[in-house]
Amino acid sequence: MTLADELTRLEQLRDRGALNEEEFARAKARILDGRADEPRTAAINSLRRSRSDRWIGGVCGGLAAMVGLESWIIRLLMTLLFFVGGTGLLIYVLMWIFIPSE
Repeated sequence: MTLADELTRLEQLRDRGALNEEEFARAKARILDGRADEPRTAAINSLRRSRSDRWIGGVCGGLAAMVGLESWIIRLLMTLLFFVGGTGLLIYVLMWIFIPSE
């Protein structure tokens, strides 16, 4: 969908009453700005295994840095998940394999 098509669609929604003027203005600004999904993609792209805050592979330290929590909280959650059918271990190993290091 092109930029013009998206703006036309927004105008149609406003004309039908589905969007008020404030919602229309915010949606139009987001489309024209071109960064509607940037915060989500920036957060995902910032996920890296930590080299400084690591015990085994740095997965918990990297997750903690991404979400802004202390790493011991993430380690505790992974440990609790480990005791729930080994889910924590599976998640940790997969993240260790697929998340790049800093």
